[in-house]
Amino acid sequence: MRQKQRLVVEGELEEEEEEEVEEESRRPCKLSKTEHHTDDEESKQHEMNKNGNQMQRYLVAIEYIGTRFCGSQQQLTHRTVIGVLQDAFSKFTGQPVSITSSSRTDAGVHALSNVCHVDIERISKRKPGQVLPPHEPHVVARAVNHFLQKHDSDVTIIDVRCVPSDFHARYKALERTYFYRLLSGPEPLSAFEKDRAWHVPEELNLQAMQEACRVLVGHHDFSSFRAAGCQAKSPIRTLDELSVCEVIPSPYFPSVMDRERQHKVSDDLNVASIDKVTASEDVGFGRRRMHRCLVITARARAFLYHQVRLLVGVLKAVGTGNLTIPDVERILNAKDVTATSPMAPACGLYLGEVKYDLST
Repeated sequence: MRQKQRLVVEGELEEEEEEEVEEESRRPCKLSKTEHHTDDEESKQHEMNKNGNQMQRYLVAIEYIGTRFCGSQQQLTHRTVIGVLQDAFSKFTGQPVSITSSSRTDAGVHALSNVCHVDIERISKRKPGQVLPPHEPHVVARAVNHFLQKHDSDVTIIDVRCVPSDFHARYKALERTYFYRLLSGPEPLSAFEKDRAWHVPEELNLQAMQEACRVLVGHHDFSSFRAAGCQAKSPIRTLDELSVCEVIPSPYFPSVMDRERQHKVSDDLNVASIDKVTASEDVGFGRRRMHRCLVITARARAFLYHQVRLLVGVLKAVGTGNLTIPDVERILNAKDVTATSPMAPACGLYLGEVKYDLST
């Protein structure tokens, strides 16, 4: 039980290649509405019934606000992303389903796009036991979103695709991108930003943080950025990107093009700053002074347990002047998590994208 609880404390993905994926089901609810079938569909039904069960595997992209979830992975006694999603799928199909996600996110962590796969066998409501042709992906998305929205689930399906039966959402992932939002400034955090970013009252030195990124990016032993209890067999990881840029102070995440453009501006001008209102300026009664917003991007095939939040903790300390670039090198070379700055809170972390080769 203690091991299961550890997976849902604050943090991001812990990738373990050999680990078996748990599969748990929920009890079914009422059957979905049956659609009209053509003669061709009847022929397909006959062929499928003759060959036995015919499952269709769907790749499903979801977004969610993680604040009210005890993480993404299914648990017996706590509300989780996969638990809510399985309930909605069961109401749609009228059968128990098992959902496997690409990436585990812990309590308080959000997702702009996490990915999972699910196998569905479409059974006729009018003729129990008769297998029907699989639903089209857009039908799956619309129907399951209907059940999700009915129960205020904080989860939305944003894309669905049919994939081969051996396509695995976790093991087929080529890379994962995380974003982390920091809001810098002395003003109290906006109610609209609560649990959506890390509020840092101090001013942050963006240039110093960018220099620290250059030390940490690449192929390293990341033992200093590996939380206690990590199950990965090796601390060696290749961090393909670690960058930080300043963006407009709103819930916004920079695309690759945005990041490249910002880096070019930074190199040309040796400065990277968005025009902002200073604390001494009068913005008028009833208007909020905006925080300075920095977004850290971390991209790799896989991450260690809490690796991103530990990296962010060090970058923030560099930004406030509590650590220097030599300190960052020392921490990386120490290969000991006790040498690392305090970990960043979960509220600012977002799983941004999981990339696949879907060309075939």
